[in-house]
Amino acid sequence: MQLHEFQAKDLLRHYQVDTPPGQVALTPDEAAAAARQLGVESLFVKAQILAGDRAAAGGVRAVRSPSGARAAAAELLGRQLVTSQTGAGGFPVKRVLVEAGIEAAQSFYVSLRVDPHSASIAVLAGPHRASIEQRLAAGTADFQTLKLGIAGERRPGELAELGRRVGLSDEAASRFGTVVGRLHRAFVELDASLIEINPLILTTAGGFVAADAKIVIDDNAVFRHPETAQLRSDDEVDQIQLQAQQHQINYVQMDGNIGIIANGAGLGLATLDMVRAAGGEPANFMDIRTTAKSLDIAHGVGMILDNPRAKVLLVNVFGGGMQACDTVVDGLAIAFRRSGRVMPIVLRITGNNEAFAKMRLANFNLPKTDCADMGQAAARAVAIAQGKA
Repeated sequence: MQLHEFQAKDLLRHYQVDTPPGQVALTPDEAAAAARQLGVESLFVKAQILAGDRAAAGGVRAVRSPSGARAAAAELLGRQLVTSQTGAGGFPVKRVLVEAGIEAAQSFYVSLRVDPHSASIAVLAGPHRASIEQRLAAGTADFQTLKLGIAGERRPGELAELGRRVGLSDEAASRFGTVVGRLHRAFVELDASLIEINPLILTTAGGFVAADAKIVIDDNAVFRHPETAQLRSDDEVDQIQLQAQQHQINYVQMDGNIGIIANGAGLGLATLDMVRAAGGEPANFMDIRTTAKSLDIAHGVGMILDNPRAKVLLVNVFGGGMQACDTVVDGLAIAFRRSGRVMPIVLRITGNNEAFAKMRLANFNLPKTDCADMGQAAARAVAIAQGKA
């Protein structure tokens, strides 16, 4: 779950990470009022979208008065802002952050992210330079790195040493280390997968201020943080995926014509690969979580039935102790009854309650083809989708 800049800064302030004074505005008049309340000559009006590289796309405007803030907000609000990270369609600007400018002595890039190779938190730090996003994506950014424990443990002095390695004096390096330590605590306690400060400014007064902030929270841990779950921006996420998640389904819409149902991410990905190897095109990826009940599964199947491109449904299920085969079959039947649509089903189902599930499916009188293994099921589904069976 990615947060807007203003939301990320609100969270960081709880961890004593300084940010510039600012207010969110939904209208040009609100932007002007925010500028007047800040009472400074150096101001920035920043489009709030869930993508980086906004300044290069004109999404960050430097202004010097309330009237300038109003004019900048009027140009940004309602606009589709296209950056290097949004795709060609861009994201709609629904709010702006009006923020006081900061006098910078030096600027740095700092990020914390999960390093899957070492099962640690990797800190990247270095001088702030232009086009950091592109250099990071290309792997050409030259940063100092530090690996920190996931439980919050640190060795004495290692954070200050990181500050010295990026070119700071001993005194400034100590303050830099304090900021990184607070970011580390925030990362662990929020179950974040990314915290990025770009830039972290060393002010002329000697303090550090996060001039920009990006936080991504692990979706799988949101249940532990109800206070952050409400920060999700529903208008800027895929609504189909969001509805699926609310029903214990991981779902991604695709462009093919073979609907796919599997219980397990690995099984689902393997099914997609086998369909493509057989010459077919998946209409979706679906992973039924073990916590899903039959009504949740019915919602997920219903999303496939609502897709007019889907011509056949490939069900590849392994029933385990937490989710028996008949639970999936019951969800399948409920979805078909609700939809009223007739679609051929290719079935490869095995495991807990397999025989009972197949008996129930036969009683539901749905058009199905039983297959003994995944390869046979994938080939059969492709043949049906292509009108060859």
